[in-house]
Amino acid sequence: MASNAIPASTPSEPYPGQRLGLPAQGRGSLATWQGRVTALVVDWVASMLVASGLFGTGVISGDGWRAWMVMVVFFVESTVLSALAGGSFGQLVTKIGIARLDGLPLGFVRAALRAALVCLVLPAVVVGQDRRGLHDTVVGTVVIKRR
Repeated sequence: MASNAIPASTPSEPYPGQRLGLPAQGRGSLATWQGRVTALVVDWVASMLVASGLFGTGVISGDGWRAWMVMVVFFVESTVLSALAGGSFGQLVTKIGIARLDGLPLGFVRAALRAALVCLVLPAVVVGQDRRGLHDTVVGTVVIKRR
């Protein structure tokens, strides 16, 4: 006779990041979705403010080359700060950052490629295991907590 009872204990699922050798929580663990989205919003607002200051308010509602300046500022900010400080402005504010899986510094080439893929949007929203978007998978990075 078959029983429909649920077993008393089920093997625990591995936590996100365990396969990558990251801790379950605290410094060095995977950043939360809330932290990542907040960082992106902070980056975008900061980029809009800087672009408006440099190129005028036409960057918000204009067309032509000015319409691209917010994204250009975002790309430059994200690339430079990620290469030098391990995270974009928004990531630094929200206490998260980018780390290479091999432990080496990110560098400008990987930072620029990652920022370009984020600007394309689709690679950033195609998410696989361990909360890694396609952009992180391509460049061998992961977004982690800094605290």
